[in-house]
Amino acid sequence: MKYVGLSLSLPPEARNPMHQFVVDHKGYEASYLLRGNNIDDTVHTLLFYVDGHPIAPYREALEATENVLEYAISTCPDESFYLYVRDRLSETGRGIVDAVTTAGLVSVSPVAFNADGTMELTLVGPGETVQRAVEAVPDGIGVDVREVGEYASHRFEPSAALTDRQFEAVAAAVDCGYYEEPREGSTADVAEALDCSPGTAAEHLRKAEQRVMGRLVDGDGPT
Repeated sequence: MKYVGLSLSLPPEARNPMHQFVVDHKGYEASYLLRGNNIDDTVHTLLFYVDGHPIAPYREALEATENVLEYAISTCPDESFYLYVRDRLSETGRGIVDAVTTAGLVSVSPVAFNADGTMELTLVGPGETVQRAVEAVPDGIGVDVREVGEYASHRFEPSAALTDRQFEAVAAAVDCGYYEEPREGSTADVAEALDCSPGTAAEHLRKAEQRVMGRLVDGDGPT
């Protein structure tokens, strides 16, 4: 059984309005689709984890979005929150859902809607169905196959609950010696590797460390 990791490049007009909100507003890294339930062909009930703050502008955007029928928000202590939402699919959204389901593949949670406008998802199923799914993606959406391999469920478990960008920051910090004793690297070195400001790099590291330590204390325990 194979898996394929895809990155879809969506133009602004093809994005869900709340994905576009994440793209347009600082302080939001990504929203992650965790679970979904289809009521019919047009209405979906979804659960998201949103890595971003403040909540108030996001809530205002939800209220102003015509395709949102109902929603509820549950806050987390680390500048993030969970979102329950019922909404209507756009034509493009329906095309993407059809592409990744009618080809006989299963989408593995989470599906990431990133601040750079991309949508990242992992599909599992027989290898010969992958190309059909790629070809079925609506026109105007770029498709990048990030990785293909034999499915192993542990690959997709968010063991440290880190976003992709936070993981990249931690990896860069390890590479440059940031966690060595004595410390050999700095946040400036991490920033250079990530092509961002030192302040942004420090924020990524702070959030990553907060999540890892929080999970350790709250019950994951040492492995």
